[in-house]
Amino acid sequence: MTKRKKLKILAAGDIHGDREAAKKLAKKAEKENVDLIILAGDLTLAESSTKGIVGPFVKTKKPILLIHGNHESIATIDFLSEVYPNTKNLHGYSFVKDDVGIFGCGGADFGASPLNEKEFFETLSKAHEAVKGLKKKIMVTHMHPFKSKAEFSGFKGSKGIRKALEKFKPDILISGHIHEAEGIEEKIGNTKVINIGKKGKIIKI
Repeated sequence: MTKRKKLKILAAGDIHGDREAAKKLAKKAEKENVDLIILAGDLTLAESSTKGIVGPFVKTKKPILLIHGNHESIATIDFLSEVYPNTKNLHGYSFVKDDVGIFGCGGADFGASPLNEKEFFETLSKAHEAVKGLKKKIMVTHMHPFKSKAEFSGFKGSKGIRKALEKFKPDILISGHIHEAEGIEEKIGNTKVINIGKKGKIIKI
């Protein structure tokens, strides 16, 4: 029996309009020869500029999954995913790469397109539906879940995201939002929760 090839992902978030950071991350994606790029929200700084943020990643010719954060609206991410090839808005949707199902929900409980707890859960439920039969799954959110380590920042996590995490039991949850939490990992149930940020993280599954 042949051993399955692991999916290699570059995950990053909270770029906040930093074009140099975007270029560095795109170079990292190329150097590491990743299969997929995930950008977990707050790509802009209060929607100030989207120029030069997604373009460097497109040049890698790898699929790119986007969600919005609290600094940009759902419409902005929709626009970016329409303008750039190989780019998909993951908010409320899913994506399958090899044997891995990836589903997501952007936003926070404040900002450009705020969500309430019911909306977080319902959006993730809708997104999960198409990948529920797959054994390996990744959930992507901008905001961190309730009672996770990122709450050391003083910002409470989302109860709706926590509820989805406990119900759907993804192998990995990728989230951003809390800059100081970048690099923190923990286990919630059987899910590995990975806090990502501007430096980016290579994730294998």
